[in-house]
Amino acid sequence: MTKVAMTLLGAILLVTTLAAAGASSALSVFGGTGGSQPNRTALTDIPPSYLTLYQQAAATCPGLDWSVPAAIGKVETDHGRSTLPGVRSGSNDKGAEGPMQFLRPTFDAVTAKHPIPQRGKRAPSPYNPRDAIYAAVAYLCESGARGGRNLHQAILAYNPAEWYVSKVLAQAQDYQSTSDLGGTAKANPPAREAINYAQGQLGLPYVWGGNGPANGDTGFDCSGLTKAAYAAAGISLPRTAEEQFRTGHQVPKGQPLLPGDLVFYGTPNTGIHHVGLYIGSGQMINAPNFGEKIKIAPYRYQGDDYAGATRPAVSAPVV
Repeated sequence: MTKVAMTLLGAILLVTTLAAAGASSALSVFGGTGGSQPNRTALTDIPPSYLTLYQQAAATCPGLDWSVPAAIGKVETDHGRSTLPGVRSGSNDKGAEGPMQFLRPTFDAVTAKHPIPQRGKRAPSPYNPRDAIYAAVAYLCESGARGGRNLHQAILAYNPAEWYVSKVLAQAQDYQSTSDLGGTAKANPPAREAINYAQGQLGLPYVWGGNGPANGDTGFDCSGLTKAAYAAAGISLPRTAEEQFRTGHQVPKGQPLLPGDLVFYGTPNTGIHHVGLYIGSGQMINAPNFGEKIKIAPYRYQGDDYAGATRPAVSAPVV
């Protein structure tokens, strides 16, 4: 289990305004008007009372999909079903309490600023599912989730670990209706793993030659991101976009792309300068350029120099 970082809500947070295309696309995956619909996995795994609370609480934070706090609840305590210390009473060895694993000072600060709806005269408690879930949403909202400003930063504020962000976003994706996932349900297992990893890096900065926080860099460049994403799926790629294009299994022109394909930009005969990870529905995750963040954006756009696509996970069956 993990804990909520003890960060004062009044602290200055690093937030990012995504470009219009990236922001609207990101919200289509993890939020937006009305939010996504729970799929069969969500309905089977999440207790009905918890699912209702996740949905109701998320509605108080525009741009935050219910699946994100639900994923946190799953990762932290299996929606309160864990029998480990600190879930129903007491605390764990880090001092975390309740189904959403709050440190008491953080919980008290959040609920003082954001009163829990319909709690009556009783004091808010981190062990009460309603109180814990509404507090978690309020914390995420103020940490970057409102309006889809920086979901990566919001989850990182909840638990300052990159693996945690990746795990939460992957779990959130598993709970959403397949119609909201940009077509990733059609991806084979390695492609889904690569997409899950890349989603966990949303909001990190573009860094020339960057290989990500796990390798001492604050962010990625375009090919560093795609290489790391497929490394997480057990597939080794060359380092540069040019090499990835030359050595990859080419998707024939006119053949529909599949989630997990790599999309390239440049001139095949003279040089490839950019690569993104296709996630379906005409969208890709990419590290665009200096001064920008890793984001979701259309893979075709006015004036692009799209060169073609490769399929790193070509040998794995689609399931």
